[in-house]
Amino acid sequence: MAAGETRHRSSTQSQPPISDNTPPAGLTSEEYTALQPTIEEHHRYQVGPGQCSSLMAQRISSPAATVWSIVRRFDQPQIYKHFTRSCALAGGEVQVGCLREVSVISGLPASTSTERLDILDEDRRITGFTIIGGEHRLRNYKSVTTVSQFGGSDREWTVVLESYIVDVPEGNTEEDTRLFADTVVRLNLQKLASISESMALDSAAILEKGK
Repeated sequence: MAAGETRHRSSTQSQPPISDNTPPAGLTSEEYTALQPTIEEHHRYQVGPGQCSSLMAQRISSPAATVWSIVRRFDQPQIYKHFTRSCALAGGEVQVGCLREVSVISGLPASTSTERLDILDEDRRITGFTIIGGEHRLRNYKSVTTVSQFGGSDREWTVVLESYIVDVPEGNTEEDTRLFADTVVRLNLQKLASISESMALDSAAILEKGK
């Protein structure tokens, strides 16, 4: 990838299974080196027979704090997740172990999804959930998302990594399952980038007016 501004544009890339040591596509060598401890700790899976996994990388021209303010909202996934119609949080409080009931828009091979919050680390900006029920085909789907800051005072950007492991439905191939899941995750991350960058521009404009 060329040096300079090009490397900081928003982009989403995916890779096949992440059970090996293949770097996620779309990351610079510097980004991969910095993120490797995070990948090893949170984005590696022991993929068994009848399962598949993948890792997506999204570069966002926005501070990590802005991106995290969206990603952390387990109670409002519809903010950036394309195919979520509505979400109801069981119990009313976002905390590890809580459940959300998600209603999916029509046109997908799903209608509802019951999801459990597995991790919400505010300091390290890590969150993850497992699908434990509902009317859909993504059985035993487990996902982790990490938000990492890059750059300095003159320029900063964020890299979001989202990985998953899921059972391959009966009658489907591993490739078909990964293609479907990757497409959903990719679209969600692209929308996350768009919203985050818009928020960052709005904040910059407000600061400029205040000078």
